Amino acid sequence: MKNFDAVVTREGKWWIVSIPEIDGLTQARRLSEVPLMAREYIAVTLNIPIDEVDVAVSVDSIGAVTGISSVLDSVATEREQAAALERLARRQMIELAKALAAESVPVRDIGTVLQVSHQRAHQLVNG
Repeated sequence: MKNFDAVVTREGKWWIVSIPEIDGLTQARRLSEVPLMAREYIAVTLNIPIDEVDVAVSVDSIGAVTGISSVLDSVATEREQAAALERLARRQMIELAKALAAESVPVRDIGTVLQVSHQRAHQLVNG
C-alpha cells in the first residue's frame, strides 16, 4: 500500500485536490468524493492498481478561512487532553467514594459529598 497526502481547498463550487508527492491536481464536486478522486488520479498517473493507493485528506482553506488543518490538529490534541483529564477525575472520584465507604459513610451521603445521585455513588463504590 502506498500512502499519499491530498490537500484540499475550495474554489467556487469545486474542491481542488492537490497531491504534492506527484505534483498532481484534480477536483471533486463534493468533499466526500475527494479520497476516491485522489486515489484514481494517483493510480492512473503512476500506473498502479487503485487498491494499492491510500490517501490522507486534509482541508487547507475554504475561501477566507485558512489554516483549517492546524485548527483541527489543535482541537484533536485538546480533546485528547480533555479525555485524559476526564479519566483522571473519574479515577479520583472512585478512590474518594471507596475511601468514604471504607469509613462507613452511607451511600446516600457519599452521593451528596460527591454531588452525584446515590445510584451513581453506589456504582462508584462498587465499580
